Amino acid sequence: MIYSLIGNYSLILGLITGLILFYLSFKNFQNPKLLNSQILSFTFFQLFFVLVSFICLILSFVVSDFSNETVFNNSHTTKPLFYKISGTWGNHEGSLLLWLLVLTLFIYIFLLKTKNQSVKYKILTLVFQQIIIVGFFVFLIKTSNPFNYLFPIPAEGLGLNPILQDPALAIHPPILYLGYVGSSIIFSSVLAASCLKIVNSSWAIHIKKWILTSWIFLTLGILLGSIWAYYELGWGGFWFWDPVENVSLMPWIALTTLLHCILVLERKSILTSWVVILSIATFTLSMCGTFLVRSGILNSVHTFANDPERGLFILIFLFILIFLSLCIFFFFHKDENKKFQSFFWLSKETSILINNWFMMYFLSVVLIGTVYPIFLDVITSEKISVGPPFYHKLMLPFLIPFLLMMAIGPRLKWIKSKLDNKIYLISLLSISILFSFLILNFFNQKILINTVLISSGLYLFFITLRDFFISKNKNLSQNFAHFGFSLLILSILFNNLFSSEIITNLKVGETFENGDTKIIFKSINQKKEKNYNSIIANFKIQNSNGKKDEFFPELRIYNQPVIATSEADIKTTIMQDKFIVINLVQNQDFFNVRYQVKPLMVWIWLSVLLIASGGLISFLKKRL
Repeated sequence: MIYSLIGNYSLILGLITGLILFYLSFKNFQNPKLLNSQILSFTFFQLFFVLVSFICLILSFVVSDFSNETVFNNSHTTKPLFYKISGTWGNHEGSLLLWLLVLTLFIYIFLLKTKNQSVKYKILTLVFQQIIIVGFFVFLIKTSNPFNYLFPIPAEGLGLNPILQDPALAIHPPILYLGYVGSSIIFSSVLAASCLKIVNSSWAIHIKKWILTSWIFLTLGILLGSIWAYYELGWGGFWFWDPVENVSLMPWIALTTLLHCILVLERKSILTSWVVILSIATFTLSMCGTFLVRSGILNSVHTFANDPERGLFILIFLFILIFLSLCIFFFFHKDENKKFQSFFWLSKETSILINNWFMMYFLSVVLIGTVYPIFLDVITSEKISVGPPFYHKLMLPFLIPFLLMMAIGPRLKWIKSKLDNKIYLISLLSISILFSFLILNFFNQKILINTVLISSGLYLFFITLRDFFISKNKNLSQNFAHFGFSLLILSILFNNLFSSEIITNLKVGETFENGDTKIIFKSINQKKEKNYNSIIANFKIQNSNGKKDEFFPELRIYNQPVIATSEADIKTTIMQDKFIVINLVQNQDFFNVRYQVKPLMVWIWLSVLLIASGGLISFLKKRL
């Protein structure tokens, strides 16, 4: 109980510190010769109070303090220590406290590390960031306090959702939040720069490292979530266009587009309006994701809360932030470089702009597919589900020119370019089409769109691979990111085209044969763990080539809450994953068995790591 008291008072002190920072910022802004040391001190105190509050919540989980309502709702004495700690942010209240911790951490680091910018700019950035921070303080204390007291004190807690008791999901939210919350610094910074009319090359160089930081963490956070969904939920896939998957993808698309615009702004004072709009859009999409998840509007395995009051608060807060940012954009931001905005049609700037249009199109498709069912439900009370076919039909045709532009664009020069002596571009395109045709013909896949898609992916793959060995002016960060993206697209295409699946119901001792695959259900065993009982099945799977594999998928029945989960057994090689998962058939002696062969699965994960490493190389480049 003592931890809850300290944590609650720390939150209140953090809010008071935020209000003091407003006063000091306005006072210092009138005489901005030197950043007041009091501002740095109070920013540190604010971070300290939130950190104390967060540590107190962790300790409340560790000691199973069920006088704390959040601990009671999300923990249990039999839960392993690791999941007691990760359970701190595996719920609505704790995850918002983690969000607040990252918000305060980022603004403190921003003030410490920003050396070559004006004091007015730093103070204004602090003011806009404090608007967000104070808003989250009020939201947390008023509607989502993680330190609410329960009396009488329960003897036992309700436990954490078993599907959240997983190592990947334990580290997925903190990394994802570092990406989400990083966009808040970009948002606050661009509003400050717009007010002071300094959205220029110097500012772009300064803010680029924050964009890269946010982009790297968001990329890794999405990757971890995808890996978790693949092996934990038993779906057997890496992406299902689940609404909450989409709300993490949308800020990533906006952030990627912004990163490319910043590359142009670094060299030439153009696309300033694009940069401002994308900075605002990235943070707005992050906040929209928070609203949709926390309000309970979205029905997803990821959602934590179902409270209209919380949703209404975030909606009003989001509206205020959007209104404030749009007012600043229209009244303060003036594109003073319009006369320099026209550039040659064949240049790197043009290619980046065209790819930005494609990215905005992809973003629009994801946004409509995510939000349209919500509006339809509100207006007509008709519930629909927008699934993968919607996204595939609208995105795949536009992915082809997008990949071609990604391949050709980096070869162009800034300002003005020529394609003289670029025979290799045509040669590699011809080779890509030939390879694609031969691959698909070998596997009897003769659909034209597949041929063109794989050709485009191979074209980007070959050109970026060539750059590692032949290009004189190597841009390693770009090469890694684009090569990783080409590998990702090819891995996804081949995975979708050549995956196979067998679904059947079997009793212990039965055998199923289908073509080249023989599945033998050998036995089941039971095992008792601290917080669950496990049923472990033993399967032998034999292929036509004589190769035999043994699998041990599990069914786990957790004691608190009483929920059954399926644990897949996956055998991973460099070329494919073999994936098997079982479920009980209700009121029957049968087990439902799903066996899948997923080609190039490991390359999907590795390609995303390559993409993120491109951002990391760019971040470290100047320091190295």
